[in-house]
Amino acid sequence: MTILDDSHPETQHKWWKEAAVYQIYPASFKDSNGDGWGDLAGITSKLDYIKGLGVDVIWICPFYDSPQQDMGYDIADYEKVWPRYGTNADCFELISKAHALGIKVVVDLVINHCSADHVWFQESRSSQTSPKRDWFIWRPPKGYDAAGKPIPPNNWRSFFGGSAWEFDDHTQEFYLRLFASRQPDFNWELKEVRDAIYETAVGFWIDHGVDGFRIDVASMYSKVAGLPDAPVEEPGNPFQNGGAYFINGPRIHEFHKEMHKYMVSRVSDGRELLTVGEIGFGDERNFKEYTSAKEREIGMLFNFKHVSVGEGEFKYNLHPYSLKDFKLAVAESFLFVNKTDCWSTIYIENHDQPRSVTRFGDDSPEWRTVSAKLLALLEISLTGTLFVYQGQELGQINFKSTDPKDYEDIEVQGNYEMVKKEFGENSPQMKKFKQALPVISRDHARTPFAWTRDAPHAGFTTADTPWFGLNSTFKDGINAQDELNDPNSVVHFWKKALQVRKQHKDILVYGYDFEFSDLDHDQLFAFTKKSDGKTLFVALNFSGHDLKFNVPHSASQYTPIFGNYGSIPEPSVPLRPWEGRLYYVE
Repeated sequence: MTILDDSHPETQHKWWKEAAVYQIYPASFKDSNGDGWGDLAGITSKLDYIKGLGVDVIWICPFYDSPQQDMGYDIADYEKVWPRYGTNADCFELISKAHALGIKVVVDLVINHCSADHVWFQESRSSQTSPKRDWFIWRPPKGYDAAGKPIPPNNWRSFFGGSAWEFDDHTQEFYLRLFASRQPDFNWELKEVRDAIYETAVGFWIDHGVDGFRIDVASMYSKVAGLPDAPVEEPGNPFQNGGAYFINGPRIHEFHKEMHKYMVSRVSDGRELLTVGEIGFGDERNFKEYTSAKEREIGMLFNFKHVSVGEGEFKYNLHPYSLKDFKLAVAESFLFVNKTDCWSTIYIENHDQPRSVTRFGDDSPEWRTVSAKLLALLEISLTGTLFVYQGQELGQINFKSTDPKDYEDIEVQGNYEMVKKEFGENSPQMKKFKQALPVISRDHARTPFAWTRDAPHAGFTTADTPWFGLNSTFKDGINAQDELNDPNSVVHFWKKALQVRKQHKDILVYGYDFEFSDLDHDQLFAFTKKSDGKTLFVALNFSGHDLKFNVPHSASQYTPIFGNYGSIPEPSVPLRPWEGRLYYVE
């Protein structure tokens, strides 16, 4: 067992701490059969590309059988591949061929809810006396309005807009669904429910060789007893944020300990699984409880703070934020692990986020490439397990549209209908909503991957019409073929960056005692961290002009490690626009 520093238990070496994970959204990665949808065989066909990036793990978003109300996060059968993505045999072949290349495979574990098409829910809604009735969360109406319409049991708002409750005409009760209308939440209070979930959603896939799980909405399984109304934080809106009653709830740690124990018991070959929980929001105490090695819950977590800067209580009510806000939020992702047995993640893009170059860099033709490289530098420099989302390695940017009709995502459509109903199509609230779409919609990450510059669909599909339109930037060089042929491209920089991270893993992956330099500076992101007697200094220019900066130890010698402009000058030389540099301090 390797520990870099006994006073820093977080430096205990683990394969999943050092891994670079590449996330794949199967609908949008590669279509192998010309039906307009990406599929598992398409992923298999691109394993050499993935291997060439230098990543160690692929995380595949849900590929299970589903009616696709929420792009596969509404699962009808946990043990069957959705036919449009292929067959179970295709999946097992993908796992086998990835393993043959030294690539591990992590899959999504979506168990807060399932699809209303799942046989368990069909049984549950068959009658109020069904043996599986309590497998889901049913409640009678609170009452009826003047028109005789049933009133939901409480005022919680769905993440996709409107009430978090769906009325079932057949049994005349509501079921809780925090997300889409046909995504009923499981009742985790019943052990028989939990045991059944573990067996079908976890055990089946461990038996078939997966190397871990990304655990969807992992903080939401435990609801507060009584399901009380949420406080009114948005007057005029009939539905409010009820997160205080279902995020980091009273039994959540008990549930994760139980599930972890099940996972360990199910592994027959001694392999150690990667587990990462989508926790979202919480405090330092929450994060430590989830990820402490001695607590045996999950290996690491995703915090949303940094990717949510500038968002309001209602996500699409954007407000200005400073670079300091972003810096502090980024640091919150990993500071809690210092001198603990905990661990965390580094990410800036995923299937639920827009493109980072547009959000945090400069996506203009002049600075798109160099600012994408700057964000890569930031990520490889931070402590935690690194996650890269498909297309991020190309420096992909958002598409530019304020028209909801151009967006496919159920989150956009649901919230659009909510704003229109509550405030009107021409209201100030709708104007803000539409202005937010080209900035933060999830759809920016979900456009099909651009493999070539060839029209009409960039090598993604031979179908006349893909399931979702491509970002037109493939014509401007943001595609894998053009970038692989350009040694100065973003993809080549990512390849080198991942090599540098491995070469200097003791300080880049496991570095500790993080400290900001010039925290209040509104254009400079600079910090130091340490490892085994070494100190790293990172200076990043988040602006489009030259920037002078101060070093934290003026009497020390600064040895360059890596940068995004090629040669790395002495720290006395100002940073060029969107330039980043890594130095050892001696």
